[in-house]
Amino acid sequence: MKTSIYRSLALAFISATAYNTYAQNTESAYFNDEYMYRFKMNPAIGNNRGFVAFPALGNLDIALSGTAKVKDFIYNVNGRTTTFLNPQVSTSKFLNSLGSNSRLGTTINAGILSAGFKAFGGYNTVNISTRADVNLNLPKELFRLMKQGLQNDTYDISDMRANASAWAEIGLGHSRDINKRLRIGATLKILVGGANVDAKFNKAHLALGTENWQAVTNATINASVKGLAYKTDINSHTGHEYVSGADIDGTGINGFGTAFDLGAVYRLNKDWAFSASILDLGFISWSNNMVASTNGTQTFETDRYSFNVDNDKPNNFSDELDKMKDQLSALYELNNMGNLGSRTTALAATLNLGAEYTFPFYRKLTFGALSTTRINGSFTWTDFRLSANVAPSKVFSASAAAAYGTFGFSFGWILNVHVTGFNLFLATDHTPGKTAKQGIPLSSNANINFGLNIPFGH
Repeated sequence: MKTSIYRSLALAFISATAYNTYAQNTESAYFNDEYMYRFKMNPAIGNNRGFVAFPALGNLDIALSGTAKVKDFIYNVNGRTTTFLNPQVSTSKFLNSLGSNSRLGTTINAGILSAGFKAFGGYNTVNISTRADVNLNLPKELFRLMKQGLQNDTYDISDMRANASAWAEIGLGHSRDINKRLRIGATLKILVGGANVDAKFNKAHLALGTENWQAVTNATINASVKGLAYKTDINSHTGHEYVSGADIDGTGINGFGTAFDLGAVYRLNKDWAFSASILDLGFISWSNNMVASTNGTQTFETDRYSFNVDNDKPNNFSDELDKMKDQLSALYELNNMGNLGSRTTALAATLNLGAEYTFPFYRKLTFGALSTTRINGSFTWTDFRLSANVAPSKVFSASAAAAYGTFGFSFGWILNVHVTGFNLFLATDHTPGKTAKQGIPLSSNANINFGLNIPFGH
């Protein structure tokens, strides 16, 4: 069986695990009072001062994240770097290192303009940025098939999925005190869609027995990309026309939408404060939907083994096996269904729940607990983080945080220098551990967050 579609997704996943970058909200800075961008994690949080971001330097975040580790796919064999496909890497060693699903989640948030100021009875923010979400989920069975090749066995490669969205947003936020204890805030976001692709491989059940082979598959790709057209080719053995790729003729606006961030902070007393927020409650309506599909569930079954040991004969073993492989691969050779019109997709929402305790014997020291859940269907992830936060002087503050969640254990921190007319911070949610020679974290989790802003007011 041809595994080109499987190999393409898997190798793309491995490459992304090794080199992928993304920008996000730095959760380790949630309780750091001088971190200017806390409003992006909870719109009820207002800064003590106004600020204007340096263009392209206000909040830069570069990171790696994934449930699978680079070291699970890259090995050292006889002093040379190789992949898990090397025959000298044992199948059991490779498969035992993987979970039932290997996931990669990426969020890009590139700020164009950010500012905050006190007015209208509260604190206000303006934020213009470009964003993108990319998610990939590959089941363990896919890698078993790639590693073992065709054997008399059963493979269930269901729930393989890839999703990507890109858009621009304009956010206008306002927060204010309701009374001495309660503060609320909200951000309205106007969204301008760029592109969305959602590939769902709902079913791929392969039963390769000694008496017969059977495969049952179901897959659909929805692509809302301006100027996209699928390329097709013909399977020489089956005569089936299938989608072999895509061309994009130009780019541009491809949809519109709206979203809201909502938040609240409740101060129980002088020592305890609690907060909650939900981000990205909204949708984008895309202008088109180019669909490629198996057109329902497809089934292939054969018990014909009419092979000839003579390689010169038309039905020699090699040729007949190639034909059978092509027939199986045709199950995932998608049909071009054309443009089926507009469609609407929801953003991936994020829920934050926080609690902060001020140390009574040194009130410049606080301790925080933050639970973060990204709600995104099969790509949902969670993170629970404990932090210590200190502001020993007016010009310096710092936080250190330990976390555990979907992507494992991590240690984060932020160092923040804030003098008159100048604010500089350096932060991370995932301090890199052991790295490969190329500097790639073997855990697949690392990030660095840098920002330069101009504060004003008091």
